[in-house]
Amino acid sequence: MRLKSTFALLGEIVALLALTLLAPMVIALHDGTPLKPFAIPLVIGLLVGLLLRGLERNPEIGTREAFLLVSLAWIAVSILGAMPYVISGKSSLADPVNALFESMSGFTTTGATVLDNFNEPSRAILFWRQLTQWLGGMGIVVLAIAILPRLSVGGAELMSLEAPGPQLQKLTPHIRKTARIFWGIYVGLTLLETLVLTLLHCLGLAPKMTPYMALVHSFTTMSTGGFSPLSLSIEAFSPAVQWVIAVFMILAGANFALFWYALRGDFRILRNEEFRGYLGVILFLTIVLVPVLMRQYGFPVTNAFREALFQVASMITTTGYASMNFALWPLSAQFVLFVAMFIGGSSGSTAGSIKVIRWIVGIKAVWRELFQSFHEESVKPLKLGGNVLDERSVRGVLAFIVLYFLVFLLSSLIVVLNGTTTGKPIPLADAMSAVAATLGNIGPGIGTVGPMANYLMFPAKTKILMFFLMWLGRLEIVTVLVLFTRSYWRW
Repeated sequence: MRLKSTFALLGEIVALLALTLLAPMVIALHDGTPLKPFAIPLVIGLLVGLLLRGLERNPEIGTREAFLLVSLAWIAVSILGAMPYVISGKSSLADPVNALFESMSGFTTTGATVLDNFNEPSRAILFWRQLTQWLGGMGIVVLAIAILPRLSVGGAELMSLEAPGPQLQKLTPHIRKTARIFWGIYVGLTLLETLVLTLLHCLGLAPKMTPYMALVHSFTTMSTGGFSPLSLSIEAFSPAVQWVIAVFMILAGANFALFWYALRGDFRILRNEEFRGYLGVILFLTIVLVPVLMRQYGFPVTNAFREALFQVASMITTTGYASMNFALWPLSAQFVLFVAMFIGGSSGSTAGSIKVIRWIVGIKAVWRELFQSFHEESVKPLKLGGNVLDERSVRGVLAFIVLYFLVFLLSSLIVVLNGTTTGKPIPLADAMSAVAATLGNIGPGIGTVGPMANYLMFPAKTKILMFFLMWLGRLEIVTVLVLFTRSYWRW
């Protein structure tokens, strides 16, 4: 294990992240609010980063070190990102456990919050909260690879471990250029959404969507994060805003590589099996909810479709925005959203949860087993988009789905037991919803952790568990769990 190389590269990532604290410092300087919450972490991050960077002049890492580096990077940036909350000394975020929870929720684009009063933090603190999601959306390590030359060494292994989904599409022969392409598309779509939302404001269709609000909500839409500086989330804005954000949430949950091909005149997005399945499940669940909302609230069909589409897209893409309080919906409608929490977006997107491609492969594998149970001599290779999948990939997908649900069930049990031992009983349904929302990097759940609620009520130990669940979910479980195996350290 080349630990010096691993920590040297970790230092580069920490120093790079520390520099992003300059952005909220500009907001604080403009508003006349304290600079200390950002200046202190900036200095600490740069010092620690540069000290670690000096451990190895020419670091080299392989697959083994990549597992450790990616896992440690997300813990390190979350600790650094929590410092402004604690130092500011205001709101529920000043508590160290709450600050770590909020920071990990931000960088992993979970969107679960422990902030109970949105009027207490300064605008600069709320801006930092939004920015953490945007930085984490396309990936901290992917950003570092795109900017820092030394991260190009072992970059392919790093990107494959951090990228959402079971496969990484290498768009060019050079991994650094691939990272820049992904980030370029990400920045471009963020700017496009900001422009569209600002235009709505200028046309009088979105009075509350100022250019600043357009920017910070674009940060958390394209990252599928869902943080908002407003307690009412997207319910505070006009229907025109909700339509636009729904469209950009769906774009953010699609494979960004398909956008790259489309820009080059290759419209494989139209025949991509995962993309068609992704849009299909969003449309299907939306149609299921429309009559329920029409019957319950007396909505006309257009309003019911907008509300259903927004909430379904928010859950499947794991954004976590809300255009109305779906915790008050009928149980049947809430159950549809609960199911959507386990679907996830596409591979190569900023979305979390299990991912559509894994469900497609898993369903095909089960169907093949059923077919071969009465055609024992048949050989039926599994195909995806016309390409034959190797059996190792199929087994990996099935193992991931099983492991995901095992972690979900075990963690739900721990949350219930911890609530009982601390004298704050948590109903099983609420525990399962909160675990699904944090493990899937979704944010709001069903019941007491609904879209207009928060996670402040949970005991400190439960919040710490959820801190690690968000970490596990963002790195898709295996990357982290492999570190706790004996064989990894004997490799």
